[in-house]
Amino acid sequence: MLSTKLIVVYSLLYLGLLFAIAYWADRRADQQRSVISRPTVYALSLAVYCTAWTFYGSVGRAAATGVGFLPIYLGPTLIAALWGTLLLKMVRVSKTQRITSIADFIASRYGKSQLLGGIVTVIAVLGVVPYIALQLKAISRSFTILQSHPNIDLPAMAEPIPILQDTALYVALLLAAFTILFGARHLDASERHEGMVAAIAFESIVKLVAFLAVGIFATFYLHDGFADLFDKAELAGFLNPKIADNGGDYGNWYSLTILAALAVMMLPRQFQVSVVENSSEHHLRRAVWMFPLYLLLINIFVIPIALAGQLTFSGTNVDADTFVLTLPMAHGQGGLSLLAFIGGLSAATGMVIVETIALSTMVCNDLVMPGLLKRWKRMPPEADLSQLLLKIRRGAIIVILLLGYLYFHFAGEAYALVSIGLISFSAVAQFAPAMIIGLYWRGGTHAGALAGLLAGFGVWIYTLLLPSFAKSGWLPAGFLEHGPFGIDLLRPQELFGLTGMNEITHCLFWSMVFNIGAYLVFSLRRPPNVNEATQATLFVDALKHERPPGIGLWRGKAEVKELYGLAERFLGTERAGRAFRQFAAERDVQDLDGLPADAETVHFAETLLAGAIGSASARVMVA
Repeated sequence: MLSTKLIVVYSLLYLGLLFAIAYWADRRADQQRSVISRPTVYALSLAVYCTAWTFYGSVGRAAATGVGFLPIYLGPTLIAALWGTLLLKMVRVSKTQRITSIADFIASRYGKSQLLGGIVTVIAVLGVVPYIALQLKAISRSFTILQSHPNIDLPAMAEPIPILQDTALYVALLLAAFTILFGARHLDASERHEGMVAAIAFESIVKLVAFLAVGIFATFYLHDGFADLFDKAELAGFLNPKIADNGGDYGNWYSLTILAALAVMMLPRQFQVSVVENSSEHHLRRAVWMFPLYLLLINIFVIPIALAGQLTFSGTNVDADTFVLTLPMAHGQGGLSLLAFIGGLSAATGMVIVETIALSTMVCNDLVMPGLLKRWKRMPPEADLSQLLLKIRRGAIIVILLLGYLYFHFAGEAYALVSIGLISFSAVAQFAPAMIIGLYWRGGTHAGALAGLLAGFGVWIYTLLLPSFAKSGWLPAGFLEHGPFGIDLLRPQELFGLTGMNEITHCLFWSMVFNIGAYLVFSLRRPPNVNEATQATLFVDALKHERPPGIGLWRGKAEVKELYGLAERFLGTERAGRAFRQFAAERDVQDLDGLPADAETVHFAETLLAGAIGSASARVMVA
């Protein structure tokens, strides 16, 4: 029997192990013996893509649609083949300009626009909060289910839990503490979070081992292999109607494959681990094949677990999303049940930690910093803003996790795990036109990127987010059935009379039409200005230049002591001094007084600041 106390103790021991790994990795980094400088660790950290949705939700989707879960992993597998060029270009640009987040990346591409960075941040926070809620929902439900061992008592969906008695709230606060300790210790967000990455790589191994253990149990312990399991499922009537239908129509397959391919590049946490945390471009060579291999391994037993669960729980109300946990419980395997719970905990916590680090950086640099800059002249010259910005970043971590909890508490039960994840995927997909087209086309402008993002995000809100509120009872049901003001053409999930699509495919189609259309129309209205053209050259020609072009074009007046003082205010005296001394040494200058106040020094100061406050704010400060 697994008591509540035992489950809590093992959970805390596991989280304590993560703390120890992160602490050890940070200490090694301080000794110049980096743990994450290995390509295998980098490739494993990319598996943060596999969240509680993968661990629990894939089996639920397989039980409902057969192989309909595969597009979520086909998309990332296919786009990984392009990482040798697409991701390489993103990494090189980001290292050159000390880019700290996906908002910083898009803002930097279009003239280092603070407005654009702020819009991207708002979209990311609103889009990803439901995904964070999904992880909290998975942890809370799995904990409640495991408490009933050896019985299987699923928590009632409609039964409200008082907030102070809700497990998910305390999980959110615990994860906030971990994230602050190992993700917000330094202000320079372009520096690698060595401890966090090491912990995430370890979690990737844990969740894979746990899932494979349950799969082997379901396939070779409960049954005599794949053939025996499939034969029994066919006799019971589970195989043919579920597996043979290809998971629904092919249009749905195509749209989900495209959506997942975009999400694995555009999700803030994926950008964080694949671009910001990358320590060497050579690591991409291993990631190109190792990440798809990981996806293959973690999906081998999805259908066997789904079929074994259906055979075991036929005629009961056990939710297929819980089969990974409830299948070992139903057969008295307490140890395996606990391992499955720890695996699900790994999948959920890894996502939450990295996502909140990425989002908190964006909130600080792209929402708070522009407001601080407006008060810049009223601040005393000696004010050290580095600690203030660190506190803002840490506060943002807590607020984001609490927002995720509130979404889970009030709206999370209206959707299955997979549906919540797809809502977030559709939101971050809106970054794709501005990012990908901007990497290959010089004609993209700030106005085009802004119009595309606003148009696409507006369609996402109307066709996916508002319907989720309607299904939760926050909006009248007539909004979905008849459209606003009874106008059938404006029904949010059959917009302009387009029928025959599920809600995700429908949203992706219309949002991309409006997004790409607005991006092209507004970009073609006028040629790029000087700032936009300079940044476009930097991004489009990134693989042609080891040194950023355009530095020598700078004309202006600046004194080194002014640039140094500026860096001190945002980075602190020690970090600013170390960076400037290293720069002086690279230019064969004995001390800071000997540094020439030329374009190269100004560019160095701007990129140094960009690592702490974002490229758009750094441009404003240096100007």
